[in-house]
Amino acid sequence: MKRGKKILVLSCLLISFMLVSCDDSYISSIPDFPVWLQLDLTSTYPTFRNSYNKSLTFEKPIIETDRVGYGGILVYTGFDGQYYAFDMSCPYEHKAKIKVHPNDIGQAICDSCKSVYDIGYGIGNPSSGKSKEVLRRYKANLSGDILSITR
Repeated sequence: MKRGKKILVLSCLLISFMLVSCDDSYISSIPDFPVWLQLDLTSTYPTFRNSYNKSLTFEKPIIETDRVGYGGILVYTGFDGQYYAFDMSCPYEHKAKIKVHPNDIGQAICDSCKSVYDIGYGIGNPSSGKSKEVLRRYKANLSGDILSITR
């Protein structure tokens, strides 16, 4: 096989591998629990629509069909106006009852280990404290007036 064909074949294999290995999943210490929450931003949460740096927390289902993950769901409107959702369970503590809570400067802080996570742009990276793992993220999708949170 000529050198040019070998390079072409290797390049195609490398690109194929990269495309297959890229996805939105990541490994989290927070167990996989069902997540399903729909929020009506017109009637139930009108001040949350088109907001910045605001949060809602859900530790229990609103209605019977809701599922709030492992430790509850933190829904946040970032500095960029986008909607983000995180599990409230601290990834360092690994317990459903030890939660993070948002403050008014785009952070979530663990009740127990005091780790601080940056949520202002939807990442959930630890910025101080013992934790080295990001908060578990969930999908937040706005369709009309309904914000859906799913895993």
